[in-house]
Amino acid sequence: MLKSTTHRLKKHQLLRLLDELATGSQAGVSAYLPQGLAAAETVKILQIVLKQEPALPDITTAISKSKTGAAVFWGEQRKYLIVPPFPSTENLILQGYDSEPLRSLLNQDRTIALVLVRLGAYAIGVFHSHKLLASKVGTGLVHARHKKGGSSQHRYERHRDKQIEMFFTRVCAHVQEKLEPYRQQINYLFYGGEGFTIRSFREQCRYLNKLDSRTMERLLNIREPKQASLEAAIDDAWSSQVIQWQES
Repeated sequence: MLKSTTHRLKKHQLLRLLDELATGSQAGVSAYLPQGLAAAETVKILQIVLKQEPALPDITTAISKSKTGAAVFWGEQRKYLIVPPFPSTENLILQGYDSEPLRSLLNQDRTIALVLVRLGAYAIGVFHSHKLLASKVGTGLVHARHKKGGSSQHRYERHRDKQIEMFFTRVCAHVQEKLEPYRQQINYLFYGGEGFTIRSFREQCRYLNKLDSRTMERLLNIREPKQASLEAAIDDAWSSQVIQWQES
């Protein structure tokens, strides 16, 4: 019985895995599926790749949920599904563990913008591949929620809402300051932080509408936005989800 494990690999870790697949002696099949591929076409490709094995629920779910496409490497010994960090348009079935299309995707130079926001702290960065081109980090006063009831709580919440609005206004100005010189070059924008905070910030910061078509849906998991967080976040932005199946 096949059981799966799921983890994320940084760019250099994934390239090492692809090297291992390329140098292995086992026969296999590789398939590349673009994001948005029709369900019927996905099933047809999986039937070819998996051969006599039934389509596994987690492989079909991962492919259907992916916003960047997927690569499947399938053989008797090694079985992987890889969701790349950036959209893939390839629609291919190849003999052997053929990783060249995925390598090409990973090895392209890209300009990536990061906007990491939590209430009271932010970090903004623009990277060319992994080289930092511009950044800005800072903090702002946003009180924690008031747990007492009554009219005093309502006054406190209105005051807190005003603090959040002022904080978002200031962060938005810094975002425009740092991203605008590179706006035409930016390939993708990633957000990091808590989902509700990011949604509220995007609603207020209209400048970011200009980058909506290049915004990635995956939210980077950042506990505390600061300078060091940018280095961790760019590694995360380039990372890929990897699912491996092995006999239990």
